[in-house]
Amino acid sequence: MTDWSAVVWGFVAGIVAGIAAFLVPVVGHVGAGLIAGFVAGYLAGGTLGSGAWHGLLAGALGGVVLVVLTAPIASLLGGALGGPIGGVFSGLSVIVVGLVIAFVFALDSAVGGMIGAILAD
Repeated sequence: MTDWSAVVWGFVAGIVAGIAAFLVPVVGHVGAGLIAGFVAGYLAGGTLGSGAWHGLLAGALGGVVLVVLTAPIASLLGGALGGPIGGVFSGLSVIVVGLVIAFVFALDSAVGGMIGAILAD
C-alpha cells in the first residue's frame, strides 16, 4: 500500500533540496533526488521494496510537476518564435525530455528510498 503522505513529504523535501542544489549544480541535483527518496522511504518504512517504491514516486512526482510547469511556457515561446507548428513541437519536446528527466530523478530517489527504509527500521 502506498503511503501518499510519505510521498508528498519526500516531494517537498526534494523541491527544497532542488532549490538549494543550484549552489552545487551537478552533485546538488543528484543529492536532491536522494534526499527526496530518503525522506519518502524513511517515513514509509518497511522493506527495501517499499522504500524504493515510495522514493521512486516522490522523485517522479517532482519530475512530472516540472514538466507540467515548463511545457506550456515552452509552447508559448515556440509559438511566438516559430508559429503554431513551432509551438506544438516545442511543447511536445519539453514533455518528452521532461518525462525522461522525471525517470532519471525517480531512479536516484528510489535508491534514497531504500536507504531511508533501511534506517527507519
